[in-house]
Amino acid sequence: MGAQLERAGNGRASPARPSVGPAPGGVSCALSEHAAEQQPPPPPSCLRGPMTAAETASAPTTVEYIRYRIPEDRSAEFLAAYSRAARQLAESPHCVDYELARCEEDFEHFILRITWTSTEDHLQGFRTSDLFPAFLAEIRPFIKDIDEMRHYKATSVRGAGSAVPTLYEWAGGAEAFARLTEAFYTKVLADDLLAPVFAGLAPEHAEHVALWLAEVFGGPQTYSATQGGHSHMVAKHIGRDISEPQRRRWVNLIQDAADEAGLPTDAEFRSAFLAYVEWGTRLAVYFSGPDAKPPAEQPVPKWGWGAAPPYQG
Repeated sequence: MGAQLERAGNGRASPARPSVGPAPGGVSCALSEHAAEQQPPPPPSCLRGPMTAAETASAPTTVEYIRYRIPEDRSAEFLAAYSRAARQLAESPHCVDYELARCEEDFEHFILRITWTSTEDHLQGFRTSDLFPAFLAEIRPFIKDIDEMRHYKATSVRGAGSAVPTLYEWAGGAEAFARLTEAFYTKVLADDLLAPVFAGLAPEHAEHVALWLAEVFGGPQTYSATQGGHSHMVAKHIGRDISEPQRRRWVNLIQDAADEAGLPTDAEFRSAFLAYVEWGTRLAVYFSGPDAKPPAEQPVPKWGWGAAPPYQG
């Protein structure tokens, strides 16, 4: 189970598969065997830096669960040790996120959840990095208390509940986005900088954009069903050579239209709304350029309350 931990403690790569259960002789025995092995460093592909936002969204991440049974009289020491060890996880480019949870029904049970960019990145990247020895030093006293240590892949069964309303719901639903685009395109067609870009605007254009925004912010997938996915929207910008001043005017006018249409003005909604507008308009400028290549078919993006990861490509 914990065999890879001590083997990797020497900063060497381990060819072992992700552990799937207790090793013969128990966790402590298996871990000490790990310490004795020495392997050559991993290839450069295993040492890649942080992923881009697009890569993170589509990457085959893996979730490692480590289940502990810690006696009550050692729980404070255990939590303090992991508070220190977590600094190494936070610094690792292979770690997406982590969380240590404690059972409500039985305080002796803890589960550490770590999302890695991949199983290989965990075993051949983090465990051979300069961060791992310090991580291992903190948790070593609790290795014998591990009940399970395995990697898990997500299935297609996933989704969000309704405890937190979508941006679509918070905005006021379909009617709110219809008011928004009606007010917005009225302003656009009267604007000296943007009117030439939208010359010959189809009568249904505002309605289609309302459907797009509604779907992006968590509403019905009507745009996808009637118009197409992300590539369909991108295609409308190919070759238009949109300038930065035009993009900025677009951003300003849609914010004015949001006020006029009565969209919520709370800081959380408006920051999420503007974040999408900035992201979307900058992509529009890029795809309108002379050297832009249309992307592969992709679904309509989904935008929530949180911030998108930074682009580091």
